Amino acid sequence: MTNLFKAFAKSESGAVTVDWVVLTAGIVGLSIGVIYSLASSSSNVASNISEQVAEIEVISD
Repeated sequence: MTNLFKAFAKSESGAVTVDWVVLTAGIVGLSIGVIYSLASSSSNVASNISEQVAEIEVISD
């Protein structure tokens, strides 16, 4: 039993896969954070522009 555990501990065949999964999860998490941040700030900008446009008087002859 201990020999089997030692062999399992020395095996590194799945280590690269775990590294890629963690790296991909980090990139996806950061991407979601950036998208959320941009979406909320662009909504505020659009609201400010809408208010400014609504205040403009149209002069017709």
